[in-house]
Parts: sequence; C-alpha cells; structure tokens
Amino acid sequence: MNLADELRKTYKSLQQEKLKEFYRHVSFGDLISERHEIAAAYGFGKGTTCYDNVLILGDVIVGSNTWIGPNVILDGLGGLEIGDYCSISSGVQIYSHDTVKWSTSMGSEPMEKAPTSIGSGVYIGPNSVIQKGLTVGDRAIIGAMSFVNSNIPADVKAWGSPARIV
Repeated sequence: MNLADELRKTYKSLQQEKLKEFYRHVSFGDLISERHEIAAAYGFGKGTTCYDNVLILGDVIVGSNTWIGPNVILDGLGGLEIGDYCSISSGVQIYSHDTVKWSTSMGSEPMEKAPTSIGSGVYIGPNSVIQKGLTVGDRAIIGAMSFVNSNIPADVKAWGSPARIV
C-alpha cells in the first residue's frame, strides 16, 4: 500500500468517527487536528477554539472561550483584537487592512492599516464582513451577511448591508 492509499484509508476512518460522534463532515485538516490546539498554538485564550481552515494573518489577539467557525478570515495585519465569549460564525471576514489605494494608485500608495476591535460577548452572524479600523462593542449582535462599515456600540443589534442598528 502506498502513502496515498494509506492517507485515503485513514481519512475514511476519521470521517466515520466524526460522523458517528458529532454527525458532521469537516475538512481533512479538522479531522487530524483539534480546534482548541489550533487556538492555543496562536496564543488565543483558554477555552477558545478555531477551525483548521481559518485564515489568520498578522497580529491577532483572541480572548478566552471564543468560538471561531470554519472558513473565517482574521486579518491582523493592522492589529486585530477579539474579546472573550464571542461567536465568530462561518465565513466571517474581519479586516484590519485594505489595498484600495495601493491598487488604484498602481502601487504608488501603500496598503492602509488600522486596528480593529471586537468586544467581549459579541455574536457575528455567518458571512458577515467587518471593515478595517472599526470597533464592535461588548455584547453586540451582528446579523448574518452584514457589511459593517462603521463602529457598532455595545449592547445593540445591527444587520444589513451596510449594517444598521435596529
């Protein structure tokens, strides 16, 4: 048996275990890694979990007991801080830089960076986008598929494109 055959056999076995235990299918990386170990490797807080397919760039600080779902982008190139007890749903993109001026100036302007902050107890719904340089306050709720392009205060619900407080 060659290595590819061994990997396929192991993959099928791990898939069956995950299906039996959790009734779910996940990517190969999530079958062979533990989410809490991934979070710990990046220095995220105790009890935080992070799927294997999360893209983590730059300086990202995450507090304790935060869940980071699959297919998330955490862009810390300008600095990103996420508090405790947050739920970062599948497909969320949180940015701290952009290349708009770099692109439109044909490379003569640098990328722009600004720190982004997500408070504690925040829920960000699936496929939402948080632009660079913003603050989302403690216990805020961001609805699914929202485009957040302004600061969101604590203890509010906001959704839409652009996100508005409701």
